[in-house]
Amino acid sequence: MTRVAAIDCGTNSIRLLIADIERSNGTTALHDVVREMRVVRLGQGVDATGELAPEALERTFAATADYVRLIRDHGATKVRFVATSASRDARNRHVFVDGIRNLLGVEPEVISGDEEAALSFAGASSVLPILDGQEVLVVDLGGGSTEFVLGTASGVTAAKSVDIGCVRLTERHLRDDPPTAQQIAAAEADVDAAITRAGQDVPLERATAVVGVAGSITTITAHALGLAEYSPDAIHGAELPLDTVRAASTGLLEMPRSRRAALPYMHPGRVDVIGAGGLVWRRILEHMGELTGGRITTATASEHDILDGIALSIG
Repeated sequence: MTRVAAIDCGTNSIRLLIADIERSNGTTALHDVVREMRVVRLGQGVDATGELAPEALERTFAATADYVRLIRDHGATKVRFVATSASRDARNRHVFVDGIRNLLGVEPEVISGDEEAALSFAGASSVLPILDGQEVLVVDLGGGSTEFVLGTASGVTAAKSVDIGCVRLTERHLRDDPPTAQQIAAAEADVDAAITRAGQDVPLERATAVVGVAGSITTITAHALGLAEYSPDAIHGAELPLDTVRAASTGLLEMPRSRRAALPYMHPGRVDVIGAGGLVWRRILEHMGELTGGRITTATASEHDILDGIALSIG
């Protein structure tokens, strides 16, 4: 077995997976050693300014320094650091890249939306196997972007990354607490336009199932399930009716932040942006129901995503 360390640095959070990769009889399995997540909001203000804020860089560098110690302590021999939407958009990303390289000793990769989509699909499909004849749409709803990835048991068929995410839409539109009807309508218009753009490259109507990954979707699933605490085991693989997921999404969107903060499964770093996450997920599922002529009636949540895909790409 090979012990690897994967780091996914997104717009809202930075996550670490240290895992042992086991290859046997043509199959590959990940065995978790450490999973960590810190909300650092690297993408703070990027949508408006086009630059990474100094305080956001400080938070990200501090979290990375903690991860370096964990990687050393657990003896990972291969490391890959991947950065996504906020870093792609920032004019001053060289400051971020230089800082991470100095801390980690590894060149951080600011990957394209297409590669982000492929890694997300690889991570989700590694633990939710796709049956022959299925075309599964994996939706990776992040802080700055959302990836639409259609694939089969053989791999990715088509993918598109669009610039809608829970941090970006919160900063752009959903400023009030709770957001006004006008703010929600403006955000929905952005989401609808982005789904249309995605549909130009990805034949969404061919999907036979929808799988959602990343923190917004797993938190919405926890809300739909009414969990007493955040439980990855309960969330992973949960297949729920579209109406149930849409109701949970709407509830979080319309809920004041003080009530969101009191929910037992809510991470403090998601309180202000989960409403936008709910809005995006709700609109995607509504579109998928319509585009497939009612064939899509449920959505499945996965706790395994781009982070697992990064780890699998290393070994």
